[in-house]
Amino acid sequence: MKKIGLLLLLASFSWGAANAQLGKLFKKDTTSSSKPSLSGLLKSVTGSKDSLSTNDVASGLKEALAVGVEKGTKQLSSVDGFFKDAAIKILLPEEAQKVEKTLRSVGMGKLVDDAILSMNRAAEDAAKSAAPIFVSAIKGMSIQDAWGILRGSDTAATGYLRTKTTSPLTEAFRPVIETSLAKVDATKHWNNLITAYNKIPLVSKINPDLSAFVTQRTLSGIFYQVGLEEKSIRKDPLARTSDLLKKVFGGS
Repeated sequence: MKKIGLLLLLASFSWGAANAQLGKLFKKDTTSSSKPSLSGLLKSVTGSKDSLSTNDVASGLKEALAVGVEKGTKQLSSVDGFFKDAAIKILLPEEAQKVEKTLRSVGMGKLVDDAILSMNRAAEDAAKSAAPIFVSAIKGMSIQDAWGILRGSDTAATGYLRTKTTSPLTEAFRPVIETSLAKVDATKHWNNLITAYNKIPLVSKINPDLSAFVTQRTLSGIFYQVGLEEKSIRKDPLARTSDLLKKVFGGS
């Protein structure tokens, strides 16, 4: 009888210990299945970016822009790089659109076509020399807004470059455009166009600044193409051609 009582006592102790152990296990499971804190989520999302140094970001942005400029200007400098791209094709300036309409109406459309084609050929020729000018501007740009650019829109770096460097780039690029305009006979075609128009009776004579106009439109085209390249680097892993670009833009 004493033996039976002892066995029952041991059994109750064992059952209690087992219950206690199960309780611990259930408590652990409940804790592990609880939702992570907001700060934890943010840390997991931004952890890769926080591991980047300011130098990484600045160098990565400059490299991305340099790659974009190199690829963009190479494409634009090919035959029809400007002329057959509807987004950047150079047409007559606004003040000369009346010239186009008038000359076409009197059977002189070829003069207009020659002028438009030659302006685009000048832009394509000038694009060959654009990369060093842009890269120089990129190297000298401030890194103050580096993190904002990295976390900005798909073309934030290009937009920053456009805002900060358009004026010096225009000054540096205009002589290149003027050389190209002369090289492809754009100046001659333009002069023929304006001269023919100004000879028409009763029209108001005009003489728009061709080099200034083509310089502005060429720069706009290059910025547009660099923006496309930046989008590609941000979104397409295959466009990240170096370890630095993969590190900086891998989580963008």
